[in-house]
Amino acid sequence: MKSTPAQPENDAKVDTKSVKEIVEPAQTVRSEASVEAALEKMRAQGIESSAVTDQGGKLLGSVSKNQMNRKVGGLGHDPHTVPVEPQVDKDVACCSENQTIGEAEKVMLAAKVDEVPVVTQDKLVVGKVTLGAIAQKKHAAKGERLQSGRLKRRLKPRKAAPRG
Repeated sequence: MKSTPAQPENDAKVDTKSVKEIVEPAQTVRSEASVEAALEKMRAQGIESSAVTDQGGKLLGSVSKNQMNRKVGGLGHDPHTVPVEPQVDKDVACCSENQTIGEAEKVMLAAKVDEVPVVTQDKLVVGKVTLGAIAQKKHAAKGERLQSGRLKRRLKPRKAAPRG
């Protein structure tokens, strides 16, 4: 009796592919920007948190809207003059552009986040990877596609039944 593998064959194929196949553009905030400018940029993009980079594009960490509002506005500081850099959480999960999709997924699951910045060996941000993009890649490998958050199977053309 054969044992069923813990992970389907198609998932295993996807897990070994390069993360470069699913990298999406990442929105970042510069460390020297004011908290107000960073909050406005994040509001305009509809995001709750953002990777923070230095002038050269090197990843320094991340910030969240709630964190900046509490630390700056809640303490009576002027968000127009306070820079983002002191608000940066330097303990941020990320993955290398040389990692596999499976490795990136493990990083996100361990960190309990649904996206991480993708960086070069020199920590330059080249994009982001999301759990949603990984799920879509896995479903596409199975001949399925995600549409509006719901799984839809691709219909294969039927062969005409022989007439007889």
